[in-house]
Amino acid sequence: MRLDKFLKVSRLIKRRTIANEACDAERVEVNGRVAKASYDVKVGDVISIRMGGKVIKAEVTDIKEHALKNDAPLMYKLL
Repeated sequence: MRLDKFLKVSRLIKRRTIANEACDAERVEVNGRVAKASYDVKVGDVISIRMGGKVIKAEVTDIKEHALKNDAPLMYKLL
C-alpha cells in the first residue's frame, strides 16, 4: 500500500492530500529515511511524521485497504 494512502486509512493524517503534501515537504520518514508518497509500506516499518512542533513515531503492525474508525488504531503501534 502507498504511504500516503496508509497514513489516511490508519488516520495518522486526516486527508490523503495532506499526507501527500507532508511527504513532498520531506516531513515523513520511514525507517530513518525521507520517504515519497509512493513508498510501499510493509509491516514492521517505522514511520516518523513531523507536523508543527510534534513528532509522531509509529510502527506498522497491519495493512488494510479499508478500516473503520475503531479498527484504524490497530494498524500501528505508537512508539
